[in-house]
Amino acid sequence: MKKYRVAVVGATGMVGRTFLKVLEEKNLPVSEYVLFASSRSAGKKLSFMGSEYTVQELNKHSFDSGFDIALFSAGGGTSKEFAPIAAEKGCVVIDNSSQWRMHEDVPLVVPEVNPEDIMKHKGIIANPNCSTIQAVVALKPLNDKYNIKRIVYSTYQAVSGAGVKGYQDLENGAKAFVNGTDYELQKFPYPIFSNCLPHIDVFQDDGYTKEEQKMIDETRKILHDDSLLITATTVRVPVFNSHSESINVEFYNDYDLDNLKAVLKNAPGVVLMDDPAHEVYPMATISTGHDEVYVGRVRRDTSAESAVNLWVVADNIRKGAASNAVQIAEKLIAYWEK
Repeated sequence: MKKYRVAVVGATGMVGRTFLKVLEEKNLPVSEYVLFASSRSAGKKLSFMGSEYTVQELNKHSFDSGFDIALFSAGGGTSKEFAPIAAEKGCVVIDNSSQWRMHEDVPLVVPEVNPEDIMKHKGIIANPNCSTIQAVVALKPLNDKYNIKRIVYSTYQAVSGAGVKGYQDLENGAKAFVNGTDYELQKFPYPIFSNCLPHIDVFQDDGYTKEEQKMIDETRKILHDDSLLITATTVRVPVFNSHSESINVEFYNDYDLDNLKAVLKNAPGVVLMDDPAHEVYPMATISTGHDEVYVGRVRRDTSAESAVNLWVVADNIRKGAASNAVQIAEKLIAYWEK
């Protein structure tokens, strides 16, 4: 088997460091890793694969030496500038930002859902939004079986999805509550400790936030169905890690509830935790540190014909970002090796 050269762009960030952790676990056939970041982080030392790596500054010549794959998690501006440069050099970019997700020529991939789209790439593959990823892992097998008509998303998203500063706002808020002191907000417009903010990303003219619109647009693209009726409300909650989602789904076809649960139980990447009589259901504390998508509270929606309610939980930094990108890289290598 060939050995591949892999670049990790944004290696010092929250998702970048999780890239490194997941790559250590996966042990891909890689001859060399090179870690990149902005000038602010260049020169930092990171422990990885049992060795110490020096982070290099990303510039327009970074990909001249030849890479097979680049994992990007450095923001949309960086991806807009440098992903095309890497692709022109023959490197396949797997990008975690929102920059390329809705570009017509860029596949938007969740490996359990639409792996066939990977090889449609023209040098760039997009990683979906974290809240979309976990949703479609649960929805794809149900769509295949029962044909989804309408989706209502209500999300309860952890502060880690807002980066280090979001994490700090919750941490500092908890400390201030205990100590009776004041603190300065780093990320959110209001305190997140002991609060819920129905505001993720910027508001658009129609009253929806960009995060809500992302979930709508990305779900349609991944499931290859522009006719899907979808609405969303996304909320930031005082949880450090792992997103939770209440998903209401209406089907064109009727279903037997036990059979529907069996479909979920046998779906790739899904762990069914649904035993309310014994208080068994997915929680953020269970999913954190794992790559699976946990589904529970599965029950018929009696207010609509052929509808069901689901509670879906996943680690937004792992499955919602780093692990999904690495899984795409695994699939890509597998295709190359055929």
